[in-house]
Amino acid sequence: MDLPDYADVAAAVTRIAPFARRTPLLSSPRLDAMMGGRLLIKAEPLQVTGSFKYRRATNAVQMLADDVTTVVAWSSGNHAQAVACAARTRGIKAIIVMPEDAPEAKKQGTTELGGEVVTYNRYTESREEIGAALAERHKATVIPPFDYLPVIAGQGTIGVEMAEQLRDENITPDQVICCTGGGGLLAGLCLGLHESFPDVPIYGAEPEGFDDFAQSLAAGERQACAPEARSICDAIVTPMPGKMTFPINKEHVTGGLVVSDDDALMAMALAWQHLKLVVEPGGAVALAAALTGKIDITGKTTVVVASGGNVDQPMFERALKML
Repeated sequence: MDLPDYADVAAAVTRIAPFARRTPLLSSPRLDAMMGGRLLIKAEPLQVTGSFKYRRATNAVQMLADDVTTVVAWSSGNHAQAVACAARTRGIKAIIVMPEDAPEAKKQGTTELGGEVVTYNRYTESREEIGAALAERHKATVIPPFDYLPVIAGQGTIGVEMAEQLRDENITPDQVICCTGGGGLLAGLCLGLHESFPDVPIYGAEPEGFDDFAQSLAAGERQACAPEARSICDAIVTPMPGKMTFPINKEHVTGGLVVSDDDALMAMALAWQHLKLVVEPGGAVALAAALTGKIDITGKTTVVVASGGNVDQPMFERALKML
């Protein structure tokens, strides 16, 4: 199994440059004072389609052969929208397998971007099996959400971009926190960032019940979540770390952090209050780990990835009630 390396990430930086946005590192003096440390938030909710996943989808789609006419992907929503949008730039049809209970904003966004949505029950059906059957029927190319070299390399662009921004400000981070589901964003971030800051500790953050990466890291091999686990952090509720992503993360990641759904909601509220940034539950998990003491940030410079902002109004209102 060929794993991506920094050369793949560097190529992705050039490949997606005409399409993806360079998102800012945000900070708030009030939030820093409240927490007793410096927080820098990589604001991927400001990315095209509202999440980091546009980076990976664009890299994967731009690498497709000219004779590809249809792609299939499966996603709770952010990968779905990203693939639909990226496919449209090349005139390619996108069929997206999405859970029935995915946020309506994500399903609507996917269809508005030209994607054809096929729904399934995430607790009783296999999205991989449904996607494979659709790909065979339509003679389509599958773009998986994490265990796919072009996807991991595309996500690595966030690490390269972050490193450039830190160097421009003469900042050496003490630690970096990134959410993880299947581990693709975390793996890409590690490849991109450790090229410039090889010694910075990087931590993966997950919701309670879906801390399969933390468990896998402790065990030294991939572990699965309990099938009855539930969380509002739909973007990162994957059952097990990826076969490609886990070896990369095992080598690069210092540790795993676990937060509750209420922690994520509070982080969403504070991101809005202090940074004027709308973040969805799964996208707020890394920030939640920093804000709720899951890791010591006192007197340190901590960089946090806010990975996405596609949240329904009722969920966002629920978060704001935490203030």
